[in-house]
Amino acid sequence: MTTSSIVRPDGAHLKEPIIPSKHGETQSFSIARRNPLALDSKVAASSIDNLNQLLADTITLRDLYKKHHWQASGPMFYVFHLLFDKHFEEQSKLTDLLAERVQTLGGVCFAMAPDVAEATIIPRAPNGREDTATQIARLLQAHEIILLEARTMARDAASAGDLGSNDIIVSNVIRTSELQVWFLAEHVQ
Repeated sequence: MTTSSIVRPDGAHLKEPIIPSKHGETQSFSIARRNPLALDSKVAASSIDNLNQLLADTITLRDLYKKHHWQASGPMFYVFHLLFDKHFEEQSKLTDLLAERVQTLGGVCFAMAPDVAEATIIPRAPNGREDTATQIARLLQAHEIILLEARTMARDAASAGDLGSNDIIVSNVIRTSELQVWFLAEHVQ
């Protein structure tokens, strides 16, 4: 294997493999590949766009949960620290399902934080720590945004014949979000 040498500021030499590449990007983000799924290409393209939007918002919600997990405070610290982490893990599973569905349909899924930040419609949280009531309100708002778009996207996918996308959205995204909303809302009654 061929290697190149990099010199660090401290003078140390590091060897890096040179990975041969005949091409750079193999598929543009905006171009869908046609997979033999017995699904009209326009339907697939529409679902790819919708699922990528839902993916960007789900990644943002997932990251909000981790932020609040790390920054939990107050007398209920331990409860929220665990709850936010549990919800983070559940949202992580959803991001994987959504990304894989985009790829299955022939699209390219969002994969980098700057792309997600540019695409999400969930308002950005401040860098600093917020009190628990504000954290919960922010999470409930993000869930509501996702649920509104997910219901519309599920109906659109079903009416267009994309039952696979409809199933993922209804059985996973909507049901998980509804359950998480219930757990959060119980703390603000």
